[in-house]
Amino acid sequence: DALNISSFYVAFVLAPFASNASELIAAYNYASKKTKDTMTTSLNSLLGAGSMNNTCCLGVFLALIYFKGLYWTYSAETLSILLIEIIVAAFAIKSKVQTMFDATLVLLLFPLSLAFVYFLENVVGLD
Repeated sequence: DALNISSFYVAFVLAPFASNASELIAAYNYASKKTKDTMTTSLNSLLGAGSMNNTCCLGVFLALIYFKGLYWTYSAETLSILLIEIIVAAFAIKSKVQTMFDATLVLLLFPLSLAFVYFLENVVGLD
């Protein structure tokens, strides 16, 4: 409240770290071995964890909206999740070996998703 930041943006930044803490630790342990195979395993496990987490959460969320008859005001957030999942799937499918460049691009998708939500809500006018 003091910084006048929407609770959505705070949750969007903090929730992935809390919900994927075990995957982050496992990926760190794999990556610390610094071999090509363990780095690829580390990055692929993070890609999979993020995709599965987003898909599961989005499914539960959409089920709650439908079964509880809640008012829909989440078009921008839903489009952002779907777009990022498609991009991450393309990264995962493109090659068997993930590089640090791939990891950097995937990491940059996080702020891109926030910017995309901001753009859809404040420029395009989606709810």
